[in-house]
Amino acid sequence: MNASQNFKLKKEFITLGQLVKACGFIASGGDAKTYLLNMPAKVNGVHKTTRKTKVVVGDVVEIENSIIYI
Repeated sequence: MNASQNFKLKKEFITLGQLVKACGFIASGGDAKTYLLNMPAKVNGVHKTTRKTKVVVGDVVEIENSIIYI
């Protein structure tokens, strides 16, 4: 099932690793690297596998069957 949600930034950006934790895809920030290697995300349609990728206002992130609007 596809789901979408809005995510409001509190700072200028959030890293992809922080985002997957904040959205509940992982329980611990330490799991982000392994999670993203096994389940790559798309940021604005481009595959990303690094947790340090910066996500900013206006970006669209696809993870598993979810779409997150920043």
